[in-house]
Amino acid sequence: MQAVEKLTITSDAPGKSMFMLGNEAIARGAIEAGVQVMAAYPGTPSSEISETLINAAKELGFYGEWSVNEKVAFEVAYGASMTGVRAMTACKHVGLNVAHDSLMSATYMGTYGGMVVVDADDPGQWSSQNEQDNRYIAEQAYMPVLEPSSPQEAKDMVFDAFRLSEYYGQIFMVRSVTRLSHARGDVKLGPLPKEKRKGEFKKGNQQFICMPAWARKNRVLMIERLARIKADVDSMPYNQLKLVNGAKYGIIASGISYGYAMEALRWLGLEDKVSVLKIGTVFPLPEKLVKQLISSVLEVLVIEELEPFVENHVKIIAQEAGIAVKIHGKDMVPVRLELSTRKATEAIMQLTGTKAPVDFALIDNTIKETASFLPERPPTMCAGCPHRASFHAINVAVRKVRKELGERVLTGDIGCYSLGVYPPLNAYDTALCMGSGFGIADGIAKAHPGPVVGHLGDSTFFHSGIPPLINAVFNKTRAVFVVLDNSATSMTGFQPHPGAPGNGQEGIKIEEVARACGVKFVEVVNCFDLKKTVEVLEKAIRFDGPAVVVSRGLCAILAQRERRQKGLKTVLYAVDLDACTDCRLCVNSLGCPAIVIENDHVAIDASQCDGCGLCAQVCPSGAIKQVGAK
Repeated sequence: MQAVEKLTITSDAPGKSMFMLGNEAIARGAIEAGVQVMAAYPGTPSSEISETLINAAKELGFYGEWSVNEKVAFEVAYGASMTGVRAMTACKHVGLNVAHDSLMSATYMGTYGGMVVVDADDPGQWSSQNEQDNRYIAEQAYMPVLEPSSPQEAKDMVFDAFRLSEYYGQIFMVRSVTRLSHARGDVKLGPLPKEKRKGEFKKGNQQFICMPAWARKNRVLMIERLARIKADVDSMPYNQLKLVNGAKYGIIASGISYGYAMEALRWLGLEDKVSVLKIGTVFPLPEKLVKQLISSVLEVLVIEELEPFVENHVKIIAQEAGIAVKIHGKDMVPVRLELSTRKATEAIMQLTGTKAPVDFALIDNTIKETASFLPERPPTMCAGCPHRASFHAINVAVRKVRKELGERVLTGDIGCYSLGVYPPLNAYDTALCMGSGFGIADGIAKAHPGPVVGHLGDSTFFHSGIPPLINAVFNKTRAVFVVLDNSATSMTGFQPHPGAPGNGQEGIKIEEVARACGVKFVEVVNCFDLKKTVEVLEKAIRFDGPAVVVSRGLCAILAQRERRQKGLKTVLYAVDLDACTDCRLCVNSLGCPAIVIENDHVAIDASQCDGCGLCAQVCPSGAIKQVGAK
């Protein structure tokens, strides 16, 4: 039997196909384009792009890094592109907000080497605090946007984006969404580049200086670059028009929405009855193709996720051209949450008056009737998660000072510790964005008379927690700032950060940074030592000024891996029913998934127990005890 060739993301196998994740396809496109510098901060749904490239960097001889935040990542990539090499950064939609300041001036300046920004939006807010549509940021920045509709097109568009960026001297965006980033499909590979460029910064040109005198000139050049791009997009292969003779209706769709639209048309039997414009360049739009479509039909439906970006631009084109056509969009397609084949089908049914291929009402009623039989499964932190220990300690500490100091406010942040918002921990009163756990605490403490305890994670501390901490020192804020240090960027896949040991480095100590910022009260605790942690937190709350507590404990998943690698067993705990008073404090205060109710008694599920021992410390009757190991 002939051996089957095993392909990897770094295989030089042009013409062969590989089944890959959309984010892997994006990474492969960058590899085939000859990317030489990649910088990013992790953020779902974009993380696998950078993960793939950084893992491949050493083998293929280019540079990849996890940067401290998205602004730094953008600047690292953009700086490299200034030398003539091809560079890329990738981020989730809210990550682009962090890089926004640099982006807005960089697009004035343009680029020498191809510079690509991959933006992963998150319709439906599956792992995000909003549904922000970054096509508007791109338009604000005069940055052209390519939007793929499949993993294959994602790879091809990224490859082309580098070429287009260099040809026009402008930064290009490739926009993905969650369903594309995390979809899988067959992707035909292209050849790997054989040569590498030598970067060289050419001095004496003021192009890359944003002082007003040169920025005014750069703005004119940026506007001219976009005009050239706008004149060319109609001939780009990603924009495709299919006109049906005598068609009354037309569909305009872009990105993943195009896939939904085509599935819906096939389902409804309308493939050969409706004209379709597939748009790959959502900014700027292919105006000639748009005019061709809207002048050939009576009504048009724009199918796109989130905001009416394409819809509004199509309406402007129609109005300026004097084309009398009825243009539908968000009057038929939802403006919130991600789309689906069903939603596209219902919109096309409304447009064309076509009957439904199935009884949607029956499906909805069945779902409604069966929902009550399904158990609730709220998300929770892992058994043995150090954040559970930290949150419980914070809750105990603030209860101890409540009568004396008043009601507490707990300000939270963005990370896997966000799950602490659910009962019974109730660890959040506010959560805004990365770094806000400290920044919001700083503001509330200026107006609220009771204790204010803010928290964020170790990766977030380096990302955006240091400036608000310095602000608290400078303005003498009385609040407690807790850093939940689990030694990784756990939520997005355990990427390293400056404080995590690795790569032959010890890691930058958070407590040393805090002291260098001028904080007088800085303590480090083992969060699984509950008594000590509560004592330190209580002292911090009473401290007259900013106080930092580094609550340290290794992520439960990493701790499990470490034990396996060392051949160590996990200590198990169990409930002694003879000693248990059934107070259920362990259940009602911790919410650990390993603590269950069996036969109306508290028990510990040995298959889930991580051996952290937190429940044994909480139990007032000493009924939870070590019983062995697994």
